[in-house]
Amino acid sequence: MPLNRYLEQFVHDKRVELLRQKLLQRTRYLCICLEDIYQSQNASAVLRTCEAFGIQDVHIVEDKNKYQINPMVVKGSVKWLSLYKYNSPQPSYDAVQYLKNHGYRIVATSPYGDNVALEDFDITKGKTAVFFGTEYSGISDTVRKNADEFITVPMFGFVESFNISVSAAIILHQLIMQLRKSTVAWQLSEDEQNTIMLQWLRSTIRSADKIIELYETLQNHNQNNEINNE
Repeated sequence: MPLNRYLEQFVHDKRVELLRQKLLQRTRYLCICLEDIYQSQNASAVLRTCEAFGIQDVHIVEDKNKYQINPMVVKGSVKWLSLYKYNSPQPSYDAVQYLKNHGYRIVATSPYGDNVALEDFDITKGKTAVFFGTEYSGISDTVRKNADEFITVPMFGFVESFNISVSAAIILHQLIMQLRKSTVAWQLSEDEQNTIMLQWLRSTIRSADKIIELYETLQNHNQNNEINNE
């Protein structure tokens, strides 16, 4: 019996069905990267927005600031997401290269320069990683130099930029709606669904590690019996 199926025995049937339904709404076609966010309420609000829109992967650059989560804002949504952290001497560069190597075009959010307005951005051109910069100075020079495209949210008042959590919500809503109306194959593959389902089950079941340890013991025992019976 596969591990996922084994663990599902410890979860109510309705809960398992809910997890499966949510998996069908998840995507890795679109992901986001947060650069050096230092306000925990902003970090948490963006995570909650990503989870609500079915975005599975969030990439986090920790340069000068460690990424902190406010549990009162995130409301447990972090356990449903896949987080990737970069805190090497060149964290922004490493994040950009990792995403490029995995087939993503790098799209930076910026109110300046030669940008594409949000409503004119074409999400169907390929897998997209949207970078949001730090609250104080925006995207780093590294991301600016390596970005494939730039995107902006049109504004009509005196302020020059939105709060990062507001900007993320506006941009992700637009892109997700556009993506879901398209013919792009944006859903997870079967293997990806199985991997994430395991992640979700582990975060749902109490003492999941002990149950998995028992499963592995039983598997090894069954394999030894098969060998002895040959």
